[in-house]
Amino acid sequence: RAQEGQGRPAIMLRSCPTSAGILLALLGVGYCADFSGAVGGNRLLHAGPRSHAPSHSTAHLLRVASLRGGDQPSLVGKRPVSEDSAAATATPGGPPLLSAQAPLKRIALRGGKAAEEPEPEIDETLYSRQLYVLGHDAMRKMQKSSILLIGLGGLGVEIAKDLALAGVKSLTLHDPQETTPSDFAAQFYLGEADLGIGRAAATVEKLAGLNPHVTIDVLETEVNAEVVARYSLVVCTDRIFGECVRINDACRAQGVKFIMAQTRGVFGHIFVDFGADHEVTDTNGENPAQCLLSHVSSEEVGVVSTLEDTRHNLEDGDLVQISGVQGMEGLETLPPMKVKVLGPFSFSVGDTRGMGEYKGGGTVLQVKQAARMNFKTLRQSLQDPQFTTSDYGKIDRERQLLLGFQALDSFSAQLNGYPRATHEEDHHMILELAQGFNKEIITEDGKIINKPTVDEVDAALMRNLSRVSRAELAPIASVIGSITAQEVMKGVTGKFTPINQHFVFDASEALPDEELSAEEMQGDGGRYDSQILCFGKTVHEKLTNLKYFLVGAGAIGCEVLKNWAMMGVGCGPTGLVHVTDMDTIEKSNLNRQFLFRPSDINKLKSTTAGEKVTDMNPGFKVKTYETRVGSDTEHIFGDDFFDNLHGVCNALDNVQARTYMDQRCVYMQKPLLESGTLGTKGNVQVVIPHLTESYSSSRDPPEKAIPICTLKNFPNAIEHTIQWARDEFEGVYKQGMEDAGAFGTDPEFLVKLKKQPGTSQVTMEQLRDNLVSRRPAAFSDCVVWARLKFEELFTNNIKQLLFNFPLDMTTAAGTSFWSGPKRPPAPLVFDTSDPLHVEFVMSAANLRAYNYSIPQCRDVEAVKAAALDVMVPEFSPQKGVKIQVTEAEAEAAAAGVDVDDMALDKLAASLPPAADVAAMRLTPIEFEKDDDANFHMDYIAACSNLRATNYAIAVASKHETKLIAGKIIPAIATTTAMVTGFVCFELIKLVMAAPIEAYKNAFVNLALPFFAFSEPIAAPSRKFRTWDWSLWSRIDISMGDISLQAFIDHFQKEMNLEVSMISCGVSIIYSAFMTSKKKLEERLPMPMSQLVQSIAKVEIPQSQKYLVLEVCCTDEDDEDVETPYVRMKFRD
Repeated sequence: RAQEGQGRPAIMLRSCPTSAGILLALLGVGYCADFSGAVGGNRLLHAGPRSHAPSHSTAHLLRVASLRGGDQPSLVGKRPVSEDSAAATATPGGPPLLSAQAPLKRIALRGGKAAEEPEPEIDETLYSRQLYVLGHDAMRKMQKSSILLIGLGGLGVEIAKDLALAGVKSLTLHDPQETTPSDFAAQFYLGEADLGIGRAAATVEKLAGLNPHVTIDVLETEVNAEVVARYSLVVCTDRIFGECVRINDACRAQGVKFIMAQTRGVFGHIFVDFGADHEVTDTNGENPAQCLLSHVSSEEVGVVSTLEDTRHNLEDGDLVQISGVQGMEGLETLPPMKVKVLGPFSFSVGDTRGMGEYKGGGTVLQVKQAARMNFKTLRQSLQDPQFTTSDYGKIDRERQLLLGFQALDSFSAQLNGYPRATHEEDHHMILELAQGFNKEIITEDGKIINKPTVDEVDAALMRNLSRVSRAELAPIASVIGSITAQEVMKGVTGKFTPINQHFVFDASEALPDEELSAEEMQGDGGRYDSQILCFGKTVHEKLTNLKYFLVGAGAIGCEVLKNWAMMGVGCGPTGLVHVTDMDTIEKSNLNRQFLFRPSDINKLKSTTAGEKVTDMNPGFKVKTYETRVGSDTEHIFGDDFFDNLHGVCNALDNVQARTYMDQRCVYMQKPLLESGTLGTKGNVQVVIPHLTESYSSSRDPPEKAIPICTLKNFPNAIEHTIQWARDEFEGVYKQGMEDAGAFGTDPEFLVKLKKQPGTSQVTMEQLRDNLVSRRPAAFSDCVVWARLKFEELFTNNIKQLLFNFPLDMTTAAGTSFWSGPKRPPAPLVFDTSDPLHVEFVMSAANLRAYNYSIPQCRDVEAVKAAALDVMVPEFSPQKGVKIQVTEAEAEAAAAGVDVDDMALDKLAASLPPAADVAAMRLTPIEFEKDDDANFHMDYIAACSNLRATNYAIAVASKHETKLIAGKIIPAIATTTAMVTGFVCFELIKLVMAAPIEAYKNAFVNLALPFFAFSEPIAAPSRKFRTWDWSLWSRIDISMGDISLQAFIDHFQKEMNLEVSMISCGVSIIYSAFMTSKKKLEERLPMPMSQLVQSIAKVEIPQSQKYLVLEVCCTDEDDEDVETPYVRMKFRD
């Protein structure tokens, strides 16, 4: 019943705490408790004026502020400001702000949205990998967005870090709660020096150092409706539902988007409200499907067929446009058509009658459709919640956990804290509250304000949630924080599909199966109390004494190190983390690898990361290396090194290194934590000795190679022209110069060249051009060369191709030669008014100048003028020129023909003396994609697009070209952080020696969003007699450096098997049916190590103790028997 008291709205309820708590939470007002009697008895709850919660409290209750004197109602409980608040800059019409940069410049706002602003410039180098995920349009929108983040605990700082890296315009922090030692569990930017300081104020400068393009400031006063209106989006972290309901309502009224995020122990919850009409411009982030046509029928429901080997990858309802069709040009004028899939190579569209008859060619391009989403407010959503599922194996927990989170917040608001792990009455109260939230509540006027959402509340789940609710863990902060940050980006850009609308996650399988004793959960008031509360002292001590090898200190490596430092991994008396990475820091790394700053560019990643992470936890022990992992570094990372490890965590970016580490882990019987990302997609695989398959047990299919004849003569896609341009760059500016250098320094160069029939003639002609006929003496000569190169590549070669295969040519079957995947080309006419033509000459000339150590010229007008003065010889196509049409012809040509020694000798005689060449300052060019001033990408983009113009292929921007030419892996910080959170939970399970069903391999796409977790696949088992063995099994022989005869006898005696073959690596060292009697007599008495060195022609390092041997055997029935590999210890 509403009453008036002391000029403030108040609510008085007489009932059990459950009903009162629910009603107050749903109404969005604060409440406090005055308990009389035992838990569960009748209580009087009064919601009205309340004093501030103590600064050290974990929950700050909502208060209903007075509206007298025109004051704005407070939405978040007012808290003490820091001592520095007097120095905070005042913003006209708004609250004081403490800024880590220059005073904040507020933009004009109307209805919560920014007024027109100039388009912000994008730092292409810094954001290069992220741009391939979001795109330029979304990036520009994000650079105009202003975010208010409430709460700077472990979850809040994770969100703030990811948003700062992503590049929002401004990020305002609100959290005056004073720093305590418990914050060190997950808040990686807080330390001992920050104790007693407001968390936001203590964090702001470190966050500001992440990105110079983002303004980060602190809001020091209360959050009210006027404040909310200043932002594009508001994020509430670890605030109770009552507060969030009020803030969400205020955001809705102002047209501001809203997100709520919470973590409690190993549990997390996110709620998203982007308004009643949110537009999603790109639902999945995938490139539009595109394919070539083979036929289009002319009928009421036209059927479109693609080339035989070209799947269209469309779905029912997709929209497409068709272009480039010969004979049915009218199709190009139609609006996008909706498709119905008939098969992988065909689909139907609308009426194609009257469009003419299909003659050939054509391309289908998917037209991506925008989607609109209608969100409910938090107040509305709690009555009928919708979920984006985090784990389909736990789908029944979604509504249960939402009830649990509401119950925890109700408990916190009443008792000013969360349940105590060792107090059963607290857990019982949480169950009661959850059950209360699961009831229908109707007001006196008949309005339903709460509905039941589950049949029965799961008591065991509520107890687990209650027991760990006071804990804040780094892994869950990484998971929930990164997903929340991605949702923020979706909200302000419209890029990707948002969560609809609740998302709950739990890693309860990482909790101990057995009840922990009070002593086991008792902390010491330090940074690890949360971890001890969840997993116990025993597991915590094991974590701190781990010896782990982290391979890679890039994006994933930085996040892993941060989480491990928060968890105390390696901080114990015998613990140690080894980190290796041979790379140095580049500017493009700074967008994701958050431990690095601009001042760290060109420093080693491993060393720098090790130094930075110890600032987060001074007790973290790390040893860094700058060495790649591979067979050539096993003198560093050898058997002794691995013997001392508990496990390995990969943070790699290539399959080769991943496979090698997987093989080493299988051999050394060590667990492996494997993860990777690709844009918004991420995966985690846990490899456990003797339980699961290994990383190498399954492999992705190889990338489809582009046929040689397609690249050289018949491209039909921009990928073909980009690869062709990339090959041109390598051949002309790198390989050509390297060959010239080798000619000058290697006396055997010509002898070796004659043994390469496929390339010898071309290489000698290129040497003659580079060293004699076209050797430049000044930059003007480079321009002449570049202009003639244009004529050769884009005019003369095309004329020759059309001379060999005229446009009206038909095949033996009577069809047009220029049909299907073959697009008819057209030669280009050089034109200095065409920027693409000029860019080619400009970049080609400057690269040529660099090859010969000639000063470069960046004056475009001077280069244009010089290009116009070049005398271009008339070209006439030649008869007898062979052009390969099929892949077989191309492969035969690549294999070469008989070498004409006389012709080669004649070419060699035209070259200058080798000594003169050696004295030349020739510089081969290594392709570097990330330097915008080196002309590399200028050349490749221009070269590719000119060739695309030849073949009427849509050109690509330099940004798009760089992705393909540089083989760039799109990346964003959110996916990386999320993946490492999953990895850390798997590490905890490994320490606990959990059963296989507790582990989770993860497959995630944040763009959709889609989450899937699965139990690791068990290692396949094979049987030999009574022995079951798998890829983890081996036969250990520790008899010293025994002879071959003794080795064979051992198998016969111990396993009743006859050895028929023994191999070491790629060398067969014994074969019963191939080795001659004489060789057998020589080899049988030889020690195994000597035999291996003799036959394999390798030296065994002194550090190597074992030989790894593969053995083929037969049993007493002369049947082949499969056995594990043999590890033979031949020296101590």
